[in-house]
Amino acid sequence: MAYKTLNAAKVIDTIDKLKLRVAERFPDSGLEQVACELAETARRCAVESERLRDPVIAIRVSVYFIWVVGAAALLWLGFGLHFEGFKWEAASLVMLLDPTVNLVVLTGIGVITLGRLEERWKRSRALEYLHELRSIAHVVDMHQLTKDPYRSALPATASSPKIVITGMLLERYLDYCAEMLSLTGKLAALFSQSCKDTEVAAGASDIEQLTTALSGKIWQKVMAFSRYEEMDEAQKYKRHTE
Repeated sequence: MAYKTLNAAKVIDTIDKLKLRVAERFPDSGLEQVACELAETARRCAVESERLRDPVIAIRVSVYFIWVVGAAALLWLGFGLHFEGFKWEAASLVMLLDPTVNLVVLTGIGVITLGRLEERWKRSRALEYLHELRSIAHVVDMHQLTKDPYRSALPATASSPKIVITGMLLERYLDYCAEMLSLTGKLAALFSQSCKDTEVAAGASDIEQLTTALSGKIWQKVMAFSRYEEMDEAQKYKRHTE
């Protein structure tokens, strides 16, 4: 099972190391703050996903209580009736079966209702955390949005964003963003792994698709940056050999 399920501790350890790498490479940056927020959220996600794996004791106790009460009521009904002189006629059978059926139906409704209450509570908690992870993914995307590998080669306009990092630092910045998005998707997968609910699984899948799509945009920039570097090196070599 060690290699069939995600290990929350390993995911947190990876995020912590990424946070340190971002802090060392880009100290006091907005990306460092996002990495710190992701690390804090990862710990809460790990605790919550583990809690959602376990049954809700209060609800389970209530379900067992309803079963006991229903069984006790049926026993009381059975032992409380006097069968001396009882005639197995339609009217007599209706008088016997009516309270019995009512007890069985009420007990079943109570058990099903409480069972769904536990399911709905777990779903609500999981979706709340998935919404937070989705927001983090969009925040990461905002940080890489204006990081264009071609901007340094073009003259800036009055409305152009300020160029803070260029060259290999820019490539590393984009790489960190892609890693953060991937790890955000892994945190979402923790909930689909621990909470066996179709809506939670669909929500986690949506986040993984979102982070994959955003990572794809980043890697397009990284590949463009690599091509730009190759073109720049070729031009330098050409000028040197002329």
